Amino acid sequence: MKLVFLAFIYLQYKKTRRRFFMIVKNLSFGSITIDGRTYIKDVIIDNGSINIRKKTESKKYREMFGHTPLSQDENIPWNCKHLIVGTGHSSSLPVMDEVYKIAVRKSVELSIMSTPEAIKHINDPHTNLILHLTC
Repeated sequence: MKLVFLAFIYLQYKKTRRRFFMIVKNLSFGSITIDGRTYIKDVIIDNGSINIRKKTESKKYREMFGHTPLSQDENIPWNCKHLIVGTGHSSSLPVMDEVYKIAVRKSVELSIMSTPEAIKHINDPHTNLILHLTC
């Protein structure tokens, strides 16, 4: 029984712990290398955990913006004090107004900037990032 409890505690710790120092080795149009792993799709950094952005839910808004925007329908990592959206090398990723409204409602500071500028904040405390890797 004690061993099962300890395993549960370890898994909870592993799931919630935050890595405090990430290293970005390369950022180029369409790819980023973080901690030695290269990503070729947009990424979400949620409390030190790196995941691929799933933008399927936002594709229905593509015609309105000429580009798939960041929408309220996506799994946005709101569990932070500061959310930074890297909008690409040319800052072309649209962010829907509803995302701004949710940020205000959740008391999350929302910053929109180019991806090269956003990665400078990758190790900021209490900060999550959404990074668009192209345009």
